[in-house]
Amino acid sequence: METMGYPMGGGATRLYSNLAHTFSGSQHVPLPLTHLDPYQPADTILNPDFCQEQKGSPVSPLSPAEVLLQCEEALRDGPPRYHRTFIPPSNGDSSAIRVMQWNILAQALGEGLDSFVLCPLEALSWSRRKHLILEEILTYRPHILCLQEVDHYFDTFQPVLARLGYRSKFYPKPWSPCLNVKGNNGPDGCALFFDESRFEVLDCVSLQLSAMKIPTNQVALVMMLRCQSTKRCVCVAVTHLKARAGWEWLRNAQGADLLRQVQNVVQKHAARTSGGPSSPVPLIICGDFNAVPTEDVYHHFLTSPLGLDSAYKNLSQDNLTEPRYTTWKIRPTGECCATLDYIWYTQDSLTVDTVLDLPSEEDIGPNRLPSFSYPSDHLSLVCDFSFKENQ
Repeated sequence: METMGYPMGGGATRLYSNLAHTFSGSQHVPLPLTHLDPYQPADTILNPDFCQEQKGSPVSPLSPAEVLLQCEEALRDGPPRYHRTFIPPSNGDSSAIRVMQWNILAQALGEGLDSFVLCPLEALSWSRRKHLILEEILTYRPHILCLQEVDHYFDTFQPVLARLGYRSKFYPKPWSPCLNVKGNNGPDGCALFFDESRFEVLDCVSLQLSAMKIPTNQVALVMMLRCQSTKRCVCVAVTHLKARAGWEWLRNAQGADLLRQVQNVVQKHAARTSGGPSSPVPLIICGDFNAVPTEDVYHHFLTSPLGLDSAYKNLSQDNLTEPRYTTWKIRPTGECCATLDYIWYTQDSLTVDTVLDLPSEEDIGPNRLPSFSYPSDHLSLVCDFSFKENQ
């Protein structure tokens, strides 16, 4: 893939080595990273069986509780993080599937192009943000983790989360704006992680989303996963649609393309398993859609023949209204408080058991996001799903 803008910063390998040393002490054997080129499409980087570790890359397991404690220790001099609760309270059902959706804010964009005018530069440093991001993930320990704006996949998230029991896939944007930032860490993209103790992967498709058959700069990943214990399948997708006002038509076209591609994956799976159970495969589609609920792409998903609904409507009293915001930031152009992030699911095959609430305006504070308390301009969404018994 031809690169554009500034070259990647040279500290990527050093950064991961330092992070891994912090987490695992002197017993850690660093993963070799020199064979990974973030500028290449993900399919050319990873082995054909992308969930297998590269040969010669020893991986020793880490304890999630231990990593969480070390993150908290690294952040002990900072302000407290938001206290969030599940609504209704989680009943601890071991069969539930916990899903996290999060635009984590690409490091190059946070320090460069995004211009969060009231956020101190120190709060945007990677040395702080990496611990806040990992702390957020490990506080809720999702079985499926869908991330956008990931530009530290190879030197942080993949190696650390692999040692915590996650397998994953990453797909970078073809023309990532991160590459226009001096000292960047490579292109940003979407990443999908799953807990290998809960799931095995049957299929994975990396998509460059199209509009009117023309490829765009936005991408998606679609995975067919099978539960290790029940052998039931679920199809999971993660995406990040075009940002900014004036591009509503493009977001709608990209969303339509994603829905078609997800349906293709499900039909391909059904053809492979003909003669087996004929019930539809449950779908979970996560993403930063950059679209408020009044946009066409939202309506397109809500009225899709796939039977989708938005999980975070469960926070409202009538189960019909989206939250007031999933992102709240202040840029030179003004303040943005909007709902742009969603976890879609097939309501005929999945039940939403519980949803993680969102911090209040008072919690977030007058300078909004990101901040010393929170590493991204988008809030993480977390919910637990259960399979419907009649499926």
